Amino acid sequence: MLPAHLLETQELTLLQHNRWLAGCAPALRDYLLAHGRRCLLGSGQTLFERGGVAHDLCCVLSGALRVGALHADGSVALLAWLEPGQWFGEISLIDGLPRTHDVVAEGPTSVWLISHAELQDWLNAHPQHWRAIAQLACIKLRNSFEALEDMAHLNLEQRLAKRLLLVASGYAQRAEQLMPTRLRLPQEQLALMLGVSRQTVNKALKALEAQRLLALHYGEIELLDLAALELLARPG
Repeated sequence: MLPAHLLETQELTLLQHNRWLAGCAPALRDYLLAHGRRCLLGSGQTLFERGGVAHDLCCVLSGALRVGALHADGSVALLAWLEPGQWFGEISLIDGLPRTHDVVAEGPTSVWLISHAELQDWLNAHPQHWRAIAQLACIKLRNSFEALEDMAHLNLEQRLAKRLLLVASGYAQRAEQLMPTRLRLPQEQLALMLGVSRQTVNKALKALEAQRLLALHYGEIELLDLAALELLARPG
């Protein structure tokens, strides 16, 4: 077994195909791949909590993470579902403020962590690379703006199609040729992301299944026609 601070070959390949990381300058890319440490989480274990002090830039190596928040009334909001190859934690790296959401493992999960303090020192010594960190934040910001607009202009089936494509694309971080066609995304979590009940999202999924755009399996959603889903997700 490799030491915890080294990436295994398949993990290195996974990260190298991340669209954002692939677009970074070699010096920053090499730093992020060489100066991290592995964190292993059990199912339901929290990586960090909303309001907590931010220490690391993170990337999922295996498993999945739920990003959301538990509100005072007991309701749960789910913002994102993160799978292998997805980077996060850049907002606190930029502004130095506490974490904005809870991040919890869905099943056994491995995460690559790069110390904020050490990375900030390196970036301050090489300030031309701060732009790449800002670009990672901009990917999330654009997705958030689109989600707000979608709530006003798209029906549930359209929003569902778009959310499935967004998860498959790793929230625009995964290269198109690496988009999976089978998503290990529980319907309960998908319903939380869309702000509807599980029964409602199940009905919408079955409607898309009847159109042969996807197929429902135990614990998985198979995307059968990506082109048709993209067409359905477009407004107008």
